Amino acid sequence: MLLDLFLTFFKIGLVSFGGGYAMLPLIDHEVTAQGWMTSGQLLDIIVVAGMSPGPIATNSAIMIGYNVAGIGGAAAAILGMVLPSLLIILLVAVFFFRLQEYPVVKSAFYGLRPVITGLIFYAAILFAMRNGMIGGEQGIQPFYLLIFTTALSLFFFTRIHPVFVLIASGITGMILFT
Repeated sequence: MLLDLFLTFFKIGLVSFGGGYAMLPLIDHEVTAQGWMTSGQLLDIIVVAGMSPGPIATNSAIMIGYNVAGIGGAAAAILGMVLPSLLIILLVAVFFFRLQEYPVVKSAFYGLRPVITGLIFYAAILFAMRNGMIGGEQGIQPFYLLIFTTALSLFFFTRIHPVFVLIASGITGMILFT
């Protein structure tokens, strides 16, 4: 089991670009395909991982590994998740400063930017659909839409710290859904 966790998260860490949120669709696919947890359970982990200090994908890997195989599972998952990035960044560091001004390298990075944005949107929509927040027979759930639009508006139009928006959203959820 520990080797499976390590290899799964090593593969995710190796092929994922664009940060933690861009990794979420791959994590979802692998974790549900392995049968380690349902998409709903994974969403709960991602919510907690997103509110915790540190990168969301790394936090998610630790929590998934712990859920699957305890402390050893958490260690295997985190090692698998960060080892590819560590190796890649060491290789890139050696060559990047020599290659960063080449037009082909610049063009490649410009081409990756919209794909990363698309992966982040895809992850958000996928999790919302799989957990009944949008789509299905009920369409868009009004309370989820209210929390989403209020939080998004606060992020865009005020200087309120995101921690306070997260806390307020959690309290609103407790009020509306209990």
